[in-house]
Amino acid sequence: MTVAITAMITAVFGVLGTLLAPMLSHRLGARQRTEDAERAERRLRFEERRAAYVAMNRASRQFHTLLKDALHRIRDGVYTDQDRDQLEETRREYRDHYAEAQMVVPEHILDASRAVNRVLAGIDATAKRLDRNLAREGETPQRALLDLKEAEPLLTAMRRVMREDLGVD
Repeated sequence: MTVAITAMITAVFGVLGTLLAPMLSHRLGARQRTEDAERAERRLRFEERRAAYVAMNRASRQFHTLLKDALHRIRDGVYTDQDRDQLEETRREYRDHYAEAQMVVPEHILDASRAVNRVLAGIDATAKRLDRNLAREGETPQRALLDLKEAEPLLTAMRRVMREDLGVD
């Protein structure tokens, strides 16, 4: 009777194994597909953040550079319509990248970007007033150039927090 019971138990486990193997395989496959989809989603979000950081960093630095150039040209009396158009285009690009970043980047990155934006926007307004001969008391191209230097450590800090967020040493 022991041999018969052993044979029956072996047969039952064989049948159960045959019946359960596809279900177990299906569950493991579904779990793997879910993990793959989550990994792909994380990678996509990382790439979106990275692209936003690159665009925002480049646009901020370009806007900073063109503001500095504009102030030098205003000071020297050689600021042209072409210079104005180029600065305006750069301002729009900066604003657009900043707006795009607001949708995908963490708040601490936006805080760093806001600090840069405050300086750049203030200097931009000053440059416009200087260009239109509507300068406020004490506003000069030289003063604005000195004030614009405040953006440099802020740009560096913004880049640093972006790199940290991306895991770059």
